[in-house]
Amino acid sequence: MKTVSFLSLSTAAVLTAGLLYFQGFAAEGGEWQHWFKDGSLQGGQIISGTATYKVENGVLTGTTVDGSPNTFLAIGPFKDFELEFEVNVDDALNSGVQVRSHIAKEGDPAPEGSKNGKPLPAGRLYGPQCEIATNGTAGDFYDEARRGTWWSILTQTEAVRTDAAKAAFKKGEWNHYRIVVKGDHYQSFVNGVPAADFKQPGDPEGYIGFQVHGIKKGTGPYSVRWRNVKFREIK
Repeated sequence: MKTVSFLSLSTAAVLTAGLLYFQGFAAEGGEWQHWFKDGSLQGGQIISGTATYKVENGVLTGTTVDGSPNTFLAIGPFKDFELEFEVNVDDALNSGVQVRSHIAKEGDPAPEGSKNGKPLPAGRLYGPQCEIATNGTAGDFYDEARRGTWWSILTQTEAVRTDAAKAAFKKGEWNHYRIVVKGDHYQSFVNGVPAADFKQPGDPEGYIGFQVHGIKKGTGPYSVRWRNVKFREIK
């Protein structure tokens, strides 16, 4: 009779449990969509500035325009979702991806919590943004054009970022991001390293926006590139 060791049984149990977990997770999410694979801008609208966007071989490239403010390719709106991508940004530029963000309309009041209490110009995108930068803030969330500060500070959950999170983003390389937003829970991972994890209920639905940051006149042009962009809604 063949003897089955306790270690083998334990390993099998762990593998089975892991398989069930991942099957359950997959069933919870919708089908993956592979954005920009068809060479289009995924039906998005370019708003807030005059930077340019193009897609070649499945790579979305945003390029600065002299004197332009922050520009966004906005897609959505969406509620709960998971987003993955690789990004490569020129050293002199920072960028980000907005999540559950909003487009200001003519006559709208100042956004709730606005830093200066003034209405935004029509077409301005505002709300949570996952940062793409080489200065140690990559993966943190900034409240773009509204509160003007970091959600890690607002929610007091990650006021001091870990050394691993600060060092996760690799300058001059392709960096992998995973962003999960479900209910009031926001999470990000940069190259597999947990970067942000907080809760805030104020933005239950909104746009995903790929940012090209504004630059000073007489500088640039600079570019940011996204590839292998995958998106799925979480049911």
